[in-house]
Amino acid sequence: MSTTTKDTSKLSKKPQSMMGADLVIEALIREGVEHVFAYPGGASMEMHQSLVKRKDDIQTILPRFEQGGGFMAAGYARASGKAGVCMATSGPGATNLVTCIADSYMDSVPLIAITGQVPQHLIGKSAFQETDIYGMTLSAVKHSYLVLDPKDIPKVIKEAFHLATTGRPGPVLIDIPKDVQQMTTVAEFPETIDLPGYNPIKLASDQELIEVLDLISESRQPVLYVGGGVISSNASEELYRFVKQTGIPITTTLMGVGAFPETEELSMKWFGMHGTVTGNYAVAESDLLLVFGARFDDRVTGNVRKFAEKAQIVHVDIDRSEHHKNKVVQYPIQSDIKYALTRFLELMNERGFKAPDLNDWHKQIATWKEQFPFSYVKSKHILAQEAVEVLYELTDGEAIITTGVGQHQMWAPQFYNFKHARSFLSSLGLGTMGFGYPAALGAKVAFPDREVIDIDGDGSFLMNIQELATAKVEDIRAKVMILNNQHLGMVVQWEDRFYKGIRAQTILGDPHNIGSPENMDAIYPNYVKIAEGFGVKARQIHRREDLKEAIKEMLDHDGPYLLDIIVPYDEHVLPMIPSGRTVADIILTPDQRDKLEKGSGL
Repeated sequence: MSTTTKDTSKLSKKPQSMMGADLVIEALIREGVEHVFAYPGGASMEMHQSLVKRKDDIQTILPRFEQGGGFMAAGYARASGKAGVCMATSGPGATNLVTCIADSYMDSVPLIAITGQVPQHLIGKSAFQETDIYGMTLSAVKHSYLVLDPKDIPKVIKEAFHLATTGRPGPVLIDIPKDVQQMTTVAEFPETIDLPGYNPIKLASDQELIEVLDLISESRQPVLYVGGGVISSNASEELYRFVKQTGIPITTTLMGVGAFPETEELSMKWFGMHGTVTGNYAVAESDLLLVFGARFDDRVTGNVRKFAEKAQIVHVDIDRSEHHKNKVVQYPIQSDIKYALTRFLELMNERGFKAPDLNDWHKQIATWKEQFPFSYVKSKHILAQEAVEVLYELTDGEAIITTGVGQHQMWAPQFYNFKHARSFLSSLGLGTMGFGYPAALGAKVAFPDREVIDIDGDGSFLMNIQELATAKVEDIRAKVMILNNQHLGMVVQWEDRFYKGIRAQTILGDPHNIGSPENMDAIYPNYVKIAEGFGVKARQIHRREDLKEAIKEMLDHDGPYLLDIIVPYDEHVLPMIPSGRTVADIILTPDQRDKLEKGSGL
């Protein structure tokens, strides 16, 4: 499913006399932008006035916090593949976007952040609400602009969209002083751009790809390790054909979830710190590791020196700086992954490629899958894992799922099988709490006809809870399912594992009267009352017998909805490879540990 795009062919291409602020909005419309997530202030008021003039052409969505708007734009971008646009004023408005910009930079998300700035004659004089947002974000943007001449606005915006969406995607900042917005000038809207120093088209040579095909033919235990680059390049279809033609089992990073259907036999879901035992074992035992659009993140590799020790490693990535940055490999190939996969398929056909005999390898992987699935021991209480399983069942795996950061962020992809790219949206590189609900609103704006649910924790959700107002007022019908354990669950898990269970500011409820499924009167805060205060329908449950019916009620409700599910705080996300360790140190559930001791593991 794709979003609609406005027809901009009838827009005048002749130079026009316009205010700088009007030029900004006209340029956005010409880029096909239909939604801007924008919070006004003194230095951006002119652009908001211009947005009102063009309200029939572009919708302005008002978040209740600039960070909420930035994450809405990021959620829109992650779900649609188009650049998301957010806007804020100078000073604190701009700094409130910094986390969103850094988040998009870490996860390679095309984000356009437009900020107002104090007038030029006040820059550098500590004027009211002045910050050097250009300098402040230099390490977290793909590119940035400080616009000092209104004539440059059309060109800058066209360049910004090109930079954000091509090559390795990323955020672009455009900072515009208020006086530049107020100036009237005659400006041209360029149809093309010329950036001699920027060449995003990177294509592997046939010789490089043929060498990889030869490696595949000779391998007996190959594994595909796929990251978010495959999704960014819209290469899921090509990946699917490549897997089917080679028979190579596939595991992904969390950024790559959905790039290949997790319901397929050759899928090992995702691997890494809390990923499948199968995926981790397969990578450790592989003789050939094909890394496509991934960056050897520490949460995936653990001890990078011990990672995939037995394998020859092929690393295909569009960004040359990722080669050998975290892991030295034998075959670094710089290329757009969609091109590389397309050309792999063509070369296999041209050269009569014969897939290697992987029967024994497939049997081994099937055995690991059977013996070490994601599992949990059911309780008299609702467990977070079971809630996710029921949601998967009721949505048939077709929803767009966003998350905050914490235990729920791991349980969501463990117990929900993703069939499509751009259906699992989470802050993974930066790990930003508060991401889930505003991202869900952005995704719902991009796809109003798809079910969008934020699976969140009580800690993460509380960080941007004010966006319930945006959902209600803007009629954005995204849902949130809170897995409420009254604690910072992931930090509690680390306290239990590595800090002798000492609680160091990780209790989010009232520490003097902690709530639990046994003590419902002490649950704090009351999310149902808060949601109702925003005019959003809500419900709280804690009995297992109510779970399925309550989730169905949430899904059937024609509007935003908050479902608060009370769960125990002493559950741990397993399996777990401790930070900096190896697959040999993996922590398993008790039943899996028994199987391992009987010789079922490595």
